[in-house]
Amino acid sequence: MRKIREERRPFGFSFGFPTPECPAPAAKPAFAIAEDVKSPFTLCSNVSSTEKKENNKPSYTFPVPKPKLQSQWREMEWTEEQKVSLMKTVSSYRPSCHEGTQARVLLLGPVGSGKSSFISSVQSVFNGSVTNRAMVGTSSTSFTKKLQSFNIHGQKGEDPTGLVLCDIVGLGGGEMTGLTLHDILSVIKGHAPEGHKFSPDQPVRSETVGYVKKPGLKDKIHCVAFVVDASKILTYPKGLSTTFRLLRKHISDLDIHQVALLTQIDQISAETAKDVTQVYKSCIIRDMMNKAGDLLGMSTSYIVPVKNYSSELDLNVNNDVLLLRAVDHILKYADLYFQDNAPQHTGPKIDLGI
Repeated sequence: MRKIREERRPFGFSFGFPTPECPAPAAKPAFAIAEDVKSPFTLCSNVSSTEKKENNKPSYTFPVPKPKLQSQWREMEWTEEQKVSLMKTVSSYRPSCHEGTQARVLLLGPVGSGKSSFISSVQSVFNGSVTNRAMVGTSSTSFTKKLQSFNIHGQKGEDPTGLVLCDIVGLGGGEMTGLTLHDILSVIKGHAPEGHKFSPDQPVRSETVGYVKKPGLKDKIHCVAFVVDASKILTYPKGLSTTFRLLRKHISDLDIHQVALLTQIDQISAETAKDVTQVYKSCIIRDMMNKAGDLLGMSTSYIVPVKNYSSELDLNVNNDVLLLRAVDHILKYADLYFQDNAPQHTGPKIDLGI
C-alpha cells in the first residue's frame, strides 16, 4: 500500500494552506509554534479569552435533518457474529515482522477530543463491561499529563493482544500545553521514557531520566491516530489545520502511517444518537467526515467514526462493532510499518562451484 503523499506546497511553521477555491490570508497555527533554546517548536494555545468564553457555549446543535441514504456508504455488518469475528481478529493480531511483538499506536488530538475515552472504550469491549481504564478529563482540560502506554488485554484468560495504545497530553490545553513538536517526535522515535511528564521548559533530551538512547522496534511508535471531536469541527481554532498539517509532515518524514478517529458522532446526528447503525447512512456524518479530512489534510479513506462509551453502564453490540472496526483499521496501517521495515534476509551464500 502506498505511503501517505504530502501536498507539494511550501510548508512553513506559521502558515496554513489557503483553499484553492477562495485564497485567504495565511492562518496562524492553532497552537503557536515558538522556537526557544530549551524547548523548540512549543505548541501553545492561540485562542483568545473571547474565543475561550465562546468555547464554553454548547459546541454543536443538531442541524435540520437531511434525508437518510438508502444504503450504507461503507459496508458494515451489525451482528453479534461480526463482533465476535472482529474480537478474534484483534486478539490474534501479531506484527508481520518477527522483531516486533506489539504494534504501538500514538493517539494525538486536541484536549477533550476523546483519546483516553477511546482507549477505555476499546478495553471495555474486551472486558465485557464498561470501565475507565485510562483516566478521562473534561472537554476543556486534559487529564493525561504524561506518556502512558496501555496494553489492550484480550478477554479474561487470554493473552494480551498485539496492540498498545499510547496516550499523551492533548493539544491546546491552556496557554501552554506542555507538549512540543520536539517531544512528539521524541515519543514517535522511541526516545521518550514511559511515564515522562511533558513540560515546555523540560523537553525530552539525552539527560532526561529514563531517556532511551538507542530505541529498538519495540520502543518506537508504528502508527499515529489523530483524534478529533465531530461536535467541535466547526468551532476549532482556525489555525488548527496548520498545526495538524505540520505534525503530519514531520510524522510522514519518519515513514509513519497515519489514520484518524472522528468521535462524538452521536452529538451531531440525532438519528445516530438513537441508533449507531445509521452512522453510514447519515449525510450529516458523511459531510462532517469530509470536513475532518479538510482539517487534517487527509483523505476520508483514512478516517473512521467512533462512539466512545461515556455515560453508559452497559455495552452495546452495535457500538462494539464500530469500535472494533476502528481498531482493525488502525492495525492494518500499523502493520504497514512492519512490512516496510522488515529486515531483508538475503539467506546464506550458495557455493555454485564455479
